[in-house]
Amino acid sequence: MTWRFSLEERCQRILQDMEGSLTARDRVGIQDFVLLDAYTSETAFMDNLRKRFNENLIYTYIGTLLVSVNPYKELGIYTKKQMDIYMGVNFFELPPHIFALADNVYRTMISETNNHFILISGESGAGKTEASKKVLQFYAVCCPSTRLLDNVRDRLLLSNPVLEAFGNAKTLKNDNSSRFGKYMDIQFDHQGAAVGGHILSYLLEKSRVVHQNHGERNFHIFYQLVEGGEDELLRWLGLERNCQKYRYLIQGECAKVSSINDKSDWKTVQKALTIIEFSEKDIEHLFAIIASVLHLGNVHFEASAHGYATLNSSAEVHWLSKLLGIPSNILQEGLTHRKIEAKAEEVLSPFTAEHAKYARDALAKAIYGRTFTWLVNKINESLVNKDSTRKTVIGLLDIYGFEVFDVNSFEQFCINFCNEKLQQLFIQLTLKSEQEEYEMEGIEWEPVPYFNNKIICDLVEEKHRGIISILDEECLRPGEATDFTFLEKLEEKMCGHPHFVTHKLADQKTRKTLERGDFRLLHYAGEVTYSVVGFIDKNNDLLYRNIKEVMRQSKNSIIQHCFHTIEPDGKKRPETVATQFKSSLAGLTEILMTKDPWYVRCLKPNHCKQPDRFDDVMVRHQVKYLGLMEHLRVRRAGFAYRRRYEIFLKRYKALCPDTWPHWKGTPAEGVQRLIKHLGYKPDEYKMGRTKIFIRHPRTLFATEDAFEICKHELATRIQAKYKGYRVKGEYQRQREAATKIETCWRGLQARRERERRAWAVKVIKKFIKGFMNRNQPVSMDNSDYLAFVRQSYLTRLKDNLPKSVLDKTIWLTPPPIMQEASVLLRKLHTRLLVRKYVRGISAQQKVQLQIKALTSDIFKGRKENYPQSVCQPFADTRISEQDINIKVLQLICPEGIKYSVPVIKYDRNGFRPRFRQLIFTQAAAYLVEEAKIKQRVNYSSLKGVSVSDLSDNFLILHVTCDDTKQKGDLVLQCSYLFEALTKICVVTKNHKLIKIVQGSVRFDIQPGKEGFVDFKSSSESMVYRAKNGHLMVESARTKSR
Repeated sequence: MTWRFSLEERCQRILQDMEGSLTARDRVGIQDFVLLDAYTSETAFMDNLRKRFNENLIYTYIGTLLVSVNPYKELGIYTKKQMDIYMGVNFFELPPHIFALADNVYRTMISETNNHFILISGESGAGKTEASKKVLQFYAVCCPSTRLLDNVRDRLLLSNPVLEAFGNAKTLKNDNSSRFGKYMDIQFDHQGAAVGGHILSYLLEKSRVVHQNHGERNFHIFYQLVEGGEDELLRWLGLERNCQKYRYLIQGECAKVSSINDKSDWKTVQKALTIIEFSEKDIEHLFAIIASVLHLGNVHFEASAHGYATLNSSAEVHWLSKLLGIPSNILQEGLTHRKIEAKAEEVLSPFTAEHAKYARDALAKAIYGRTFTWLVNKINESLVNKDSTRKTVIGLLDIYGFEVFDVNSFEQFCINFCNEKLQQLFIQLTLKSEQEEYEMEGIEWEPVPYFNNKIICDLVEEKHRGIISILDEECLRPGEATDFTFLEKLEEKMCGHPHFVTHKLADQKTRKTLERGDFRLLHYAGEVTYSVVGFIDKNNDLLYRNIKEVMRQSKNSIIQHCFHTIEPDGKKRPETVATQFKSSLAGLTEILMTKDPWYVRCLKPNHCKQPDRFDDVMVRHQVKYLGLMEHLRVRRAGFAYRRRYEIFLKRYKALCPDTWPHWKGTPAEGVQRLIKHLGYKPDEYKMGRTKIFIRHPRTLFATEDAFEICKHELATRIQAKYKGYRVKGEYQRQREAATKIETCWRGLQARRERERRAWAVKVIKKFIKGFMNRNQPVSMDNSDYLAFVRQSYLTRLKDNLPKSVLDKTIWLTPPPIMQEASVLLRKLHTRLLVRKYVRGISAQQKVQLQIKALTSDIFKGRKENYPQSVCQPFADTRISEQDINIKVLQLICPEGIKYSVPVIKYDRNGFRPRFRQLIFTQAAAYLVEEAKIKQRVNYSSLKGVSVSDLSDNFLILHVTCDDTKQKGDLVLQCSYLFEALTKICVVTKNHKLIKIVQGSVRFDIQPGKEGFVDFKSSSESMVYRAKNGHLMVESARTKSR
């Protein structure tokens, strides 16, 4: 089940990620240049390439050739998920990708059991090395896996960082430029498992060891060792953690590069060397050699009085002696003397300082170059497959791209010659494969015009007449051979050649662009001007024989291997570098001619290594020298599109009623019926033995557009049929399920009903018995009933509890069994309501209640109109300070005003009413008439306050009268009687000051003279002087509450 799910999921992912082969042409361009209508137009080619690059689609096909544009940013298209999508899928089924090409090569190799190679080319910085890595990573994932095979896979993968460390360097164009050519064979068994490999290297740029241009670095391994090496290792090698200390590392003035992490790369190299099974001794000797090259670069020579070289670097010679295992005196002699044969004896001839420097640099280059060769051979030993059964091979050729610098030297000459040879091979193999396919399918082959660069290859490599032969002759001839005598020979032999020009041979206009020491070759990719300076030395690559003999005395096993009788001791001169390179190229060509080719052409979108920037001029130049237009013309010679009948019919059969949905005949007959229905004209297609050939892209695009329309119609019909089928099946399943559920449900309901009724009978019997014995003590007969009664009462009580403290009417009548509990619950609930109320009142409300409580203590049940005052809140004062006369305020304010209220004062004689203000201070009560204080009553002289028990609002302040001149008691009428009386009790702190009387109140008019106030109830309130001279106060009867 797990396998089935993963397969379905994988298919679904593939369908989601498919670009649909030819759809979305307007937005993302055409994904195969072969389908470009204006295939001869370079402008159309560039427009399509730019359109796809702007949409982050960096891959485009030209048939089976893959064009890759370096995006200079992470695109997230190399994940394990992407590998799964492209694994085992038809080449043109998904959008172009390096994984698609790698998978197609792998599956073709397995099915046809033949050998293949992938040629990855492009200029420095175009992404060749990264493309090679991606192919290796894909094979590491897609190949069958066992523990043994995983070891081989790991070695193949980890050989890359080792070779990059020793063979790559930062150049002006690329921070990780391969400075050697690499061809790797990956060997597979009959099951498709990677079981071994082999690496060939070409033309390591040894001159970089001793010299770097401004803005460039030496090989990565030197910086990795200095920056990342452990302290103990550096001490043992005599190195300091500072690149500026070493002459060979600072000539380019950019030892530090932001995009390179030397410390991290050092750890990767160490891990890789361990997995590739380098012994500890090998690793120790290898790093000793790298350190010795750095020390050798710091060896300094000075000229003696006689002009001979003398060493002035004893410390460096000491470390060289230790690391290489060569005695110091022998090493010094080898660096400062040359051995010359004079008749039958050998004589040591001292070097001049300049010769000594040349010999030192030559030795450094030789040590590093031969160590690199040893390193490649050592990796090959770890990758060798000891099984003798037949293996199939996929080769990966990551070769230098065409190089054009401001100053081009011997290395660029060799590299560009290599590209010429590969271009020649590329055209030959492409034409050959096209012609073979046409012949195999029985289609007439039409010759294709193309530029044959054989004339350039012959110019370089022709025996006795080519540039390499002339260079070798000049290197070998006796006498003083210089770079300029070589140039003169070239001018003599090449005069009149259409692809060769020098300052001497050029016309007046061209001569202005050439120096006297330059020659220019017109390559297939364009003109390149080479400076002859250094050609003779770099081609000779001479190392004095006595220095070789010194190296053979080394105790370093790698040096012993590298210098172990490399050349015989006879006088035969070794082959020059150019001849060796020419021979190795011939060998590589032979290897490639035996394999089926696949191509990846890498393009660099701009010089600045910036993402999302497409430099038309630069890309156009690369398209030209990579021969992409020639390849497109070859692929389009005759027919733009070809597919096997089975694949073509499977895709487009829906366009013809006769072929849809199932064709019964052969695929060829089905395709014939299909194209007849589509109306193809005879000159638009050809029928081969196994494939259909379509001449024009527009024919295919018309078919594809028709398929896009048909696809939606088919999808609708298929959806309708499928939905009907699904709904019908679902309905039948639901109906059958409903019947079963109904049967089961009815049975279940019947059983439940029977059980429910039996249970109900028991409950009802028990309830009746309990009701009959409800007044008996608790027993088994009535316990359930009584519990039900309790629960029922409590439930009803919960929904009918009083909501406030004052609500005393609604308390449910309890059953007899709950009488006691009901009393307790009522008390608890009352306390709860009181507690909630108390917690809910504010401080101001609390003060108000306290005052109201005092008023209640004094007047409740004793004065008739008290109940009406309960609901009226008391105020702090009834007259604001603004309403009191300023003079009065100034007099009494020091005492602190506590309360003031308007009153009506009745004269003691005649009882005439007068409006006054009654003000209570901390010390006394004041009766005020506007600006005058009419009477001040000290609280100490206040004997009491009399009020009636009726509903009037009169009060009499009784004052002690000791003096006849002193005013007597005050008869006052106040609208806020209860508030004023409570305030005076609070101020005087005497709650017994108030006296409630019935009928009549006696008061002192003055000492010895008294008056009376009579109170009685009446139908309406009246105040008047009675006939007996008393003040009569009639108060209206209040309604009983």
